[in-house]
Amino acid sequence: MTEEAEVAVGLLAELADPGCREFSIGSGDWPFRGFIVRRGDEVYAYQNFCMHVGHPLNWKPDSFLTKDGSRIICSSHGALYEIDSGVCVAGPCPGKKLRSVEVAIRDGQVFVRGPVSA
Repeated sequence: MTEEAEVAVGLLAELADPGCREFSIGSGDWPFRGFIVRRGDEVYAYQNFCMHVGHPLNWKPDSFLTKDGSRIICSSHGALYEIDSGVCVAGPCPGKKLRSVEVAIRDGQVFVRGPVSA
């Protein structure tokens, strides 16, 4: 059984709309790395792992969205993913899906729950 933990990512009010923030669950050499995306009052969370080649999606911290904020983009090869489903809709991995992470908002704080290592 995979060990899981919950971590606070930040206050919803502090996130741009649309906006993103990275998080890690666990510590050491192989923590689980992910990101949240805010769109309106909704927040989605995914593992930071491109379905095309398996590396992180971003090159710059907290930078996961297209310029217009409508989709998640892989900085390397331009794969585009839907924000609400994580499904790749353009680029080298159409139909594949980002691994979603459990997310909750309590008292204005965003929490994620997932494995403690990659």
